[in-house]
Amino acid sequence: MTKTGPITKATALADELVDHFERRVMSGELPPGARFPTEAAVVASAGVSRTVVREAFARLAARGLLESRRGSGAYVADGARYRAFQITAEELREIDDIHRLFEMRTPLEIEMAALAAERRNETDLKAMAASIDAMVQSSDVDAAVNADTAFHTAIGRATRNDYFTRFTEFLGVRLVPPRTQYLNIPGAVSRQNFVGEIARDHQAIFDAISRGDAPAAREAAAQHMRNSHDRHELMRDTFNKN
Repeated sequence: MTKTGPITKATALADELVDHFERRVMSGELPPGARFPTEAAVVASAGVSRTVVREAFARLAARGLLESRRGSGAYVADGARYRAFQITAEELREIDDIHRLFEMRTPLEIEMAALAAERRNETDLKAMAASIDAMVQSSDVDAAVNADTAFHTAIGRATRNDYFTRFTEFLGVRLVPPRTQYLNIPGAVSRQNFVGEIARDHQAIFDAISRGDAPAAREAAAQHMRNSHDRHELMRDTFNKN
């Protein structure tokens, strides 16, 4: 499969270790409070370098599975089996990973758009309109990504359901194509067209929400996700040609 960024052998080995220990923790084989094997023990048993083990342990700690105790070692975190759902950058290296994220997002986006159409206020509409304007006027990748994220966050807030708001804020930039995807579009004109297409999708969703038309908002959100899928397929083709 085509990668969106370089994957070194060390990174791949660390991925395997993370998956291995995560399965052991989630299955209960390594319960909360249990001691992780020492770095030296993992080096010997897995046949990897100490650097790989340290990277894997750092990722496990970032995921809330491992906690280090000075002078004692690494232990399974007390709340490891109840950690928050998360999507990490390491999990979004391939176009197919992005498509799986779209599959998860689609029903969420459709329902949020419909509820926003029924519950939005003027402040919500101003925030959505401002994010669309910011995307159209964006001159760099970061500005486009931030505007994209702000639009979906504004819809989440307009639902008046705090769970939607918290979930969209939690996902953050994972709700939009990674920066590497924007950067891999060849040529400034192509990138400008790409951003323009997203802005038009957002405008259609905004128009329906502004009218208070929940069915139209649902359809516009669904179409946006279909278009996003298609845009990424085109990028896959571009990568394969390079």
